[in-house]
Amino acid sequence: MLNEDTLSISQNCADCPIRHRAVCARCESDELERLEDMKYYRNFEAGQTVIWSGDKMDFVGSVVSGIATLTQTMEDGRTQMVGLLLPSDFVGRPGRDGAAYDVVATTDLVMCCFRKKPFEEMMGRTPHIAQRLLEMTLDELDAAREWMLVLGRKTAREKIASLLSIIARRDASLKLAGSDGPMVFDLPLTREAMADYLGLTLETVSRQMSALKKDGVIQLEGKRHVTVPDFTRLMEEAGDDTDGGMLA
Repeated sequence: MLNEDTLSISQNCADCPIRHRAVCARCESDELERLEDMKYYRNFEAGQTVIWSGDKMDFVGSVVSGIATLTQTMEDGRTQMVGLLLPSDFVGRPGRDGAAYDVVATTDLVMCCFRKKPFEEMMGRTPHIAQRLLEMTLDELDAAREWMLVLGRKTAREKIASLLSIIARRDASLKLAGSDGPMVFDLPLTREAMADYLGLTLETVSRQMSALKKDGVIQLEGKRHVTVPDFTRLMEEAGDDTDGGMLA
C-alpha cells in the first residue's frame, strides 16, 4: 500500500513541493489554470511499472515524490538500469508517441500528469514552457554523461559517494537549502536497488556504506537516514570538486 506521506501530498499547484523546479516553474496564474484543466495525479506502489518501453504514451508529467528507474531490456532478456527519475524530473517526450524505456517505481511514487495532446498544444503557444523543458532536457543529458563516468571509471567507494551526492544535492534543491552546513536526507533506495543501479554487489554496497560511516564522511541512523556533515568532503570522496567537475 502507498504510505500516508505519499497520499497526503497537496494537489494544489500553489503548495506543490516541486513547483520551483518543475516544467511549470515560470507559469503565471492563468497558465496554471490551463494546466489544471489537463492535469491529473497518479499514484504507483514500489515495484509497479509506470510505462513499458514501446508503449504509446498519452501523458507527460513530473515526479512529485518518490523515485523511479529508467530500464532498458536487451534481446536476451537482460536488463540495465540507465537512469533515475527523482522529484521534479520530467517523464515523456512531447512530439514522440512511444516510451523509450521501461519506467518502474522504485519507491511509492506520485506523478503529476498532463494529457499529452493538450500539453503539446499549450507548449506551442507558451514559449517559456518549451524553454524550461529544453533546460530540463539538457540537465538530463548532463546527468547521463556524468553517470557514464560514474559507472565506467570510478571505484566502488567513489560510486557510492557519487550517488549520495546526487541525492543530497537534489534534496537540498527541493528544500531550497544550500550545502554550507550539514545535509540531512532519507535515502530513498534500498541497498539492493543501489547495487543494481551502480553495477555492484549488495555486499560491496553495504561494505562501502559502512566504510564511509566509519570514516566520518556520512552519519547513518538505521539504513536510510543520512547526514552529510561536510558536503565538500563527500564530493572529494566521489572524485569530484564542489562545482561538479573532476578533481585534477
